[in-house]
Amino acid sequence: MSTTLTIKSTIKEDKYIEIIPQIKALLLGETNLIANLANLSSVLKTTFEFFWVGFYLVEDNTLVLGPFQGSLACTRINFGKGVCGKAWEEKQTLVVPNVDLFKGHIACSSLSKSEIVIPLIKENKVFAILDVDSDKLNDFDEIDEKYLNELCLWLSEYL
Repeated sequence: MSTTLTIKSTIKEDKYIEIIPQIKALLLGETNLIANLANLSSVLKTTFEFFWVGFYLVEDNTLVLGPFQGSLACTRINFGKGVCGKAWEEKQTLVVPNVDLFKGHIACSSLSKSEIVIPLIKENKVFAILDVDSDKLNDFDEIDEKYLNELCLWLSEYL
């Protein structure tokens, strides 16, 4: 297993193209869910300098904080509540350009300004959520959505 990542580009899409095969190589062969989610959080936060990157795991009809990189986070999120709970309920990616305008947003940190949330689905059931926050408004676009969805689809199949 390699523990060194190489990112040469400064262009966002090119960074995703470079990093996704390296993420797959890093995770392949490791069967521990927590270890894999922790490394993935670290790689995404380091590569893209996001404000917060982490996972919530479905446990007894609640999202429970899993591995993450960044400031303190909400520990539990109910089904349908906040951006993460809504993405879980709808089983779809949500891109929120301004979290202050999202009805029911849960402010784990007042510094978070925009967010992208992707459910990880296996056998038509959400088992985890990838939550990525930025301290900038409107920081996520179709490039982030495309590649993070691709990564989460692979992760759902791999895990």
